[in-house]
Amino acid sequence: MRFALLVLTLCLALPAQADGFITRLLNQPVPGGVAVIDLGPGTDAPRVRYQDRPVLVIHEDSQRWIAIVGLPLSVRPGNQQVEVDGRTQSFQVGSRHYAEQRITLNNPQQVNPNPANLKRIERELAEQTRAYRQFSPRQPSNLLFDRPVAGPLSSPFGLRRFFNGEERNPHSGLDFAAARGTPVKAPAAGRVILVGDYFFNGKTVFVDHGQGLISMFCHLSAIDVKLGEELPRGGVLGKVGATGRATGPHLHWNVSLNDARIDPAIFIGAFKP
Repeated sequence: MRFALLVLTLCLALPAQADGFITRLLNQPVPGGVAVIDLGPGTDAPRVRYQDRPVLVIHEDSQRWIAIVGLPLSVRPGNQQVEVDGRTQSFQVGSRHYAEQRITLNNPQQVNPNPANLKRIERELAEQTRAYRQFSPRQPSNLLFDRPVAGPLSSPFGLRRFFNGEERNPHSGLDFAAARGTPVKAPAAGRVILVGDYFFNGKTVFVDHGQGLISMFCHLSAIDVKLGEELPRGGVLGKVGATGRATGPHLHWNVSLNDARIDPAIFIGAFKP
């Protein structure tokens, strides 16, 4: 009898529905993080939007649908809302502190570009923004990503950056320390949607993993893929370099979800609150 009572007590103490693997991996609802929202069971995938952008929706554990929402660094902690099939559903965003990083550059044009370079930068920014906003129907092949290079993490996501003492945009990706020429591999399968050689990013590749989940790899020394190419998980897309605004060879990796740049460390199990 006492054993039966103990079992009943433990069952009552457990949540009605335990979180699945993807929720445990990705749910870091802070600015620059990810909110995983339980949408309940159903035959068809709900249509979800956040800040007027379509949102990644998957079936977790074959039991319920979940929305995986990218939260930009600019989001305010507190109550936020998504639109689910025309109705609103609330969720909470916590706070997170980001440190500062001060960088000295020898080329003053990479801090305060002249008018000609500013026009180039504006054109390149528009091109990259269009890539980030693509939303394909394909399901991502995996959400626990592989590391794109075998190297230690260097500059983390979200740093407030000062170039030659002047504040600029926060660090929108994750840097890996790696030697020039190190192969860069796709952390998940996807299609190459943009390649270019940009003022700030240098040689760059964008890969669409599906449903608004986009990777960007920059400062490459070489690009080994073509526009429209389908990449398998682990497929080589380029080599580590120091092109663009870089002080030395490294890989800068961005992850974007519903057009929000988020901390890639979440997807490789390396997130630190």
